[in-house]
Amino acid sequence: MKIFLDTAEVDKIKRFAALGMVDGITTNPTLILKAGREQKEVISEICKIVDGPVSVEGACQKAEEIAKEGEEFASWAKNVVVKVPMGEEGIKAVQILSKKKIKTNVTLVFSAAQALLAAKAGATFVSPFLGRLDDVGEEGMELIRQTVCIYRNYGFKTQVLAASIRSPVHVVGAALAGADAATVPPDVLEKCFRHGFTDAGIKKFLEDYAAAKKRG
Repeated sequence: MKIFLDTAEVDKIKRFAALGMVDGITTNPTLILKAGREQKEVISEICKIVDGPVSVEGACQKAEEIAKEGEEFASWAKNVVVKVPMGEEGIKAVQILSKKKIKTNVTLVFSAAQALLAAKAGATFVSPFLGRLDDVGEEGMELIRQTVCIYRNYGFKTQVLAASIRSPVHVVGAALAGADAATVPPDVLEKCFRHGFTDAGIKKFLEDYAAAKKRG
């Protein structure tokens, strides 16, 4: 499973990219605001750091406007993917952009029916939001499993990008469900490196090494 980093903060992207753990990036207006920089500037820099897909989202609502804005985003770098909100206008925009060979990521997907429509429209990626479903008492991982199953049944090329990841448990669950990728916040990815037993084991080995050296 590929790991995308869900952030627009360049320092964090560089940190995990240096470890070979970043296959792509997802951003949205909220993450751009958090980064505190102009969108084109920060996206252009990110695209130089990461070779994989970099999702960029705008604020237009009508299909023609979304597509026009998407064309502009795609002109910034060859690895830009246009993030499009689920809905009738979004699906129309995906079809327009697909015909122009511009990659798309349909976001805010909360049902397998929506995921099916996104794939039929020609989306490059679909982003089912599992964490938000968990928040309201639904089983978000079941949406990932259903989407993967449907796509395999019919040979859709659209990749399943598990989104709204809240913990390492979600990362593992998405991998077990067969998601093509998961978009992971930096703090969650950091947690994936750690385990209490690992930390305790390292501490014990270092203590024993120091004790043995003193004895020697």
